[in-house]
Amino acid sequence: MSKLVIVESPAKAKTIKKYLGDSYEVMASNGHVRDLPKRVLGISIKSDLICGKEESAQHTHTAQCYAYSFTPRQEVVKGREKIVRELKNKAKSSEDVLLATDPDREGEAISWHLSELLGLAPEKANRVIFNEITKSGVTNGLKNPRAINMDLVNSQQARRMLDRLMGYLISPFISQKIRGGRNLSAGRVQSVAVKLIVDREAEIEAFIPQEYWSIIAKLSADKSDIFEASLASDESGKVKIDNKEQSDAYLARLQDADYSIKSVKKGTRKRSPAPPFITSTLQQEASRRFGFSADRTMRAAQQLYEGVDISGIGTTGLITYMRTDSLRVSEESRNEGNQYIKDNFGDKYLPEKPRYFRSRAGAQDGHEAIRPTSPSLAPPQVKGDLTSDQFKLYDLIWKRFIASLMAESLQATSRVEILAAKPKDLEEGKFCIFSASGYSVVFDGFTKLYEEQGDKKKEKDNKLPSLEENAKLKKHKLEANQHFTQPPARFTEASLIKALEENGIGRPSTYAATLRTIVDRGYVLKERRTFSPTELGRVVTLKIFKDHFPKIVNVKFTASMENALDEVEQGTVAMEDMLSDFYFDLDTTLKKAKADLKDVKYRLEGDITDEVCEKCGKRMVKMNGRFGPFLACEGYPECKNSKPLKLKTGALCPKCNANVIEKRVRNRPSSVFYGCERWPECDFATWNAPTGELCPKCGKALFGDKRGNISCGNEACDYKTKVSRKKKADEADKE
Repeated sequence: MSKLVIVESPAKAKTIKKYLGDSYEVMASNGHVRDLPKRVLGISIKSDLICGKEESAQHTHTAQCYAYSFTPRQEVVKGREKIVRELKNKAKSSEDVLLATDPDREGEAISWHLSELLGLAPEKANRVIFNEITKSGVTNGLKNPRAINMDLVNSQQARRMLDRLMGYLISPFISQKIRGGRNLSAGRVQSVAVKLIVDREAEIEAFIPQEYWSIIAKLSADKSDIFEASLASDESGKVKIDNKEQSDAYLARLQDADYSIKSVKKGTRKRSPAPPFITSTLQQEASRRFGFSADRTMRAAQQLYEGVDISGIGTTGLITYMRTDSLRVSEESRNEGNQYIKDNFGDKYLPEKPRYFRSRAGAQDGHEAIRPTSPSLAPPQVKGDLTSDQFKLYDLIWKRFIASLMAESLQATSRVEILAAKPKDLEEGKFCIFSASGYSVVFDGFTKLYEEQGDKKKEKDNKLPSLEENAKLKKHKLEANQHFTQPPARFTEASLIKALEENGIGRPSTYAATLRTIVDRGYVLKERRTFSPTELGRVVTLKIFKDHFPKIVNVKFTASMENALDEVEQGTVAMEDMLSDFYFDLDTTLKKAKADLKDVKYRLEGDITDEVCEKCGKRMVKMNGRFGPFLACEGYPECKNSKPLKLKTGALCPKCNANVIEKRVRNRPSSVFYGCERWPECDFATWNAPTGELCPKCGKALFGDKRGNISCGNEACDYKTKVSRKKKADEADKE
């Protein structure tokens, strides 16, 4: 009999099977096998009032007045029944069963569900952890089995029930309060994320630009290069120029001024490398460098972790587990990385003593930072075996890890103050001070390999010429430049993830799904890689959540919930106690909101169209129904007129030149196709979407499929082309 090892994904199963040999069977659960039912709450809630008669009479109940119990109803996930049967049959005929799902909270819960379904003893040491999918990682994991960690399981179950309670109690309520039949949702993390975007947009709209001016002098010493200096102060102190009149006055004052070096300050500064990646910083840097969405980053990282077929090596995991917020790295990987640096850069690129990074407060230290499983395997060695996304991410992870072990960069700095004044003005105590600063690299250190992109452009190597105090300078040009203060920037994926993490909102492993949800629900738009709120996002956030559910969008409250969930994971707080506090507050707030908004429905101005109802003369309103969007009279229920909504695409029908509109398959509203608005008189229809461009051969509209194939809609025209993979990926990311 062989031993059965159960993992989550088929790709991971294939890689692990290679290391284990014939004495092991490796099967995949394909993710979660049990979950709460989809169409009902799925949680049995019982409550007993335990306060005395006096409190009951005064209606002063608090969460402590109730004893709650929460019992989740777990069901086999639809579509996983066959997998569960196969796992049960294989487990019965196996010598032993080892649960090797992902090494995180979700993975622990999947192992627990499998254990219950397969009838395994809960106290048995059959849980194995693979922090990296390499031969040594798998071997070490098998040597150290343990029992399932029920604190981790309880934490996952608490999160799941929290999200379900919020989703199934609040989501229907807010959907009812917005005209249009929308399927809206609320969430611990998503609602705060939308609030951050809404608040930032309000700051941008309220921002009033302030004018200011700068005065720049282009100067040189004897036989030196020309350099720039900016006006910093005068005899009265720091200079602040608010308008052109003030600027012109300074230009006139400096017209015939003499320039000389007042002081030269020289120094050195050291720059240390950034730590190796954790989940959030990897998502941020991939967004800044490559424009990757968080989803796209995690998809490529998952593939690198689970295993890639490398020429001469075989299938192997290239990085450690990618869901982590710890900065710890193993000494074995540190030593291997140090050896690579020594062999390829030399001893001087190693620091005098090893560098250790401290994880932020509250970080989970169960896994290492994200690093290459084999630091000696440089990116060029595997480039031919990886997809474009996989290579970009591996190259980034590898360079960041190696650079984190390297010596600091050393820079020589200089700051110069320049006295500018006419001789007569100087005698009267009137003068201006210009300043210039710069640096040059003395030793590049870790920057030879990698520098963090950051949200701002990297500082340029601005080297000043050699300058001595009291030296006379020649003025080549004096100019004034007008500027205006800029509003705060809209959030990008990178900056929003950073804000969520800094505020302790959610966990980095959930950010990709959260950002996808707030776009899919129509709360925000993502254009040119930045987020802006929709009218729907503003109304839900400001008129419903902020006024009636303030805690849901309160950053500090949401962070405290995250801390409470961490305490459940650490075993210091009971799951039911944590859920009880949340549920009492949610139930009380929801009852009050229902009473306050009993007869209130919010209408979005963007939903009111210019189309007039032919029955009563009122305007038609966009609505959503079972079969997709439609138009209904705003006079409902007095007028019940409705008709299909013709979503024009901007393309003209290749057959009759009428508008091509977006249509949906009846009974399958998620299936979109495109056809002529004159149907059935004109029968043009296609699954391919209009590209917005015209055929270069016949001038008719072009249509494209999801694979990037583009063809002319005119059946008599043979024009065809294909969008490059890179262009297609860039367009998909912008969307």
